[in-house]
Amino acid sequence: MKQFTLRTGIRWKIAFAVAAVGALIAVALSLVVHSAARVSMLESAREVQLDRVQFISRNAEAGRKPPMGAKLNDPDLPAELREKARSGRRGTYVQENPRGLPEVWAAVPLGNGQVVSLHTQFRESANMVRDLDRALVVGSLSVVLAGSALGVLIGGQISRRLRKAAAAAQRVAHGDPDVRVRDAVGGVVRDETDDLARAVDAMADTLQQRVEAERRVTADIAHELRTPVTGLLTAAELLPPGRPTELVRDRAQAMRALVEDVLEVARLDSASERAELQDVALGEFVTRRVKALMPEASVRVVADEIVSTDPRRLERILGNLLANAGRYGQPPVQVDIEGRVVRVRDHGPGFPEALLREGPSRFRTGSTDRAGVGHGLGLTIAEGQARVLGARLTFRNVAAARGAAADEGAAAGAVAVLWLPEHAPTATGSFPILQPPPG
Repeated sequence: MKQFTLRTGIRWKIAFAVAAVGALIAVALSLVVHSAARVSMLESAREVQLDRVQFISRNAEAGRKPPMGAKLNDPDLPAELREKARSGRRGTYVQENPRGLPEVWAAVPLGNGQVVSLHTQFRESANMVRDLDRALVVGSLSVVLAGSALGVLIGGQISRRLRKAAAAAQRVAHGDPDVRVRDAVGGVVRDETDDLARAVDAMADTLQQRVEAERRVTADIAHELRTPVTGLLTAAELLPPGRPTELVRDRAQAMRALVEDVLEVARLDSASERAELQDVALGEFVTRRVKALMPEASVRVVADEIVSTDPRRLERILGNLLANAGRYGQPPVQVDIEGRVVRVRDHGPGFPEALLREGPSRFRTGSTDRAGVGHGLGLTIAEGQARVLGARLTFRNVAAARGAAADEGAAAGAVAVLWLPEHAPTATGSFPILQPPPG
């Protein structure tokens, strides 16, 4: 079962966190203020009520009739307050009526054993508490909204810096050695984003140095091998005719081709190669080259177009794609030209999954489904030459027809697609890359 993952931006996470903290603080403070205000108002009401009933009790002992609202020996007097008054003590009692209004009772014992009491509904206190509650609710909502806005602003700044860092890191991953994440992030504020940017820059510098060192070692080894391999070929030409001589010459030629391919890969990795541009009719050019390189392949020109490209490098790409189809695929091999797009298809077992996932890798020839021969540099060189042309080289498999393949998931051929750019690369090697349409 596929696990559901909710993806949200850091801006909204920070805003939610700030709003949640603000809401908790506002609610806690509101409860404290509400409780303290209510207790204070009730205490004040108790004191007022007690002062009133004491004044009434002095008048009652002097023989005056209690004013309206005051009663002698009120049967509705709360039992707790009645017992307190009978014991000779004065006191107050707060009672909630059904409408939620506080009723404050006060009772004072008289000298003749009677109890004078007074109770009043303190509407003003209740209204003040309700007004205070409304003010607290409005204030709490204002705090939450202000906190959310502040969180969005803070999170937005952090999110923008992280997006800039991610975009710069992506450019570094795509092979741009001049990009520095710290410069892309910029800004006056110094935070953990700068630490991350410096760490990524340091890692990129280290990897670039290691890759450059490996490239130099590879190129140096290939250069050193070129002389002895050339001598070996010359010596093989002097051997007497025979089967052993043919084997020696064949292996020497294969070694020489390997050395030249390694040197070409090293030059492509150094990003020093530049295209020598010419205007060519792509359909006519590809047709002639395919007939020369693989006469048995079929060519179909769907739509011809004049392109500005390097014919030598384009021929190198075609040669490697055809050689790969002939070596690892099965006939027939088809080449289609449609505008600026060239497709080379065979009808073999298809490209290995690792190549479709990661792209061509030097000295890796793929899975055991293929012949298992060669040194794995053909497609690597084709992809490197495509980069020099500003083109894009993609790989995919053609799914087998239902019931046509014995193994489930088997392919019915491999397709390499060369997407030539609409604009030729500049003298500095920069160019817009033509992106293939989805699907």
